[in-house]
Amino acid sequence: MNRCSWAKSDLMIAYHDNEWGQPLHDERALFELLILEGLQAGLSWEIVLKKRVLYREALDDFDFHKIAMYDEDKYDLLMHTEGLIKNKLKMRAIISNAKAFIDIQKDFGSFDKYIWSYVNNQQVIHEYEHFNDAPTFDELSTKISKDLKKRGFKFVGPTIIYSYMQAIGMYDDHEVDCFRHHKTC
Repeated sequence: MNRCSWAKSDLMIAYHDNEWGQPLHDERALFELLILEGLQAGLSWEIVLKKRVLYREALDDFDFHKIAMYDEDKYDLLMHTEGLIKNKLKMRAIISNAKAFIDIQKDFGSFDKYIWSYVNNQQVIHEYEHFNDAPTFDELSTKISKDLKKRGFKFVGPTIIYSYMQAIGMYDDHEVDCFRHHKTC
């Protein structure tokens, strides 16, 4: 079975085969991946995926309503939780991004409606032969990044947003010979 050449370890293969590039519309899952993509800044995606279960436990299964209510005591607890990334700015961003996420839901009815409106609710299918052919950001990810920052989000630069768009299936950047290219769950 052909799959994207970046999917090498068991963890990355499972993520590739079951999640990456598949259109996602669940609010909690959209928030989770936005947070995980932000956590990836300066790290590998595999490192973040290895910590995913720990983050689900520590962050109330990415319940953005609960996270938006976190206080300094909870922040301190998170900063001392074994296995989490100990970056103060990233940890604070999780909390502020939960608040901004809720604000977008109020303004647009859902984050899903907001984010998918950028592609007219249709997956954009690219034709890359190798994952290195895909850009790290583009005009659309830059536009979304600017708007998210204006709305109070942190760790949402154009590269992070491009990766997020791939993760939630707004972009199908599976390599052309990958069994997942042009297919949805």
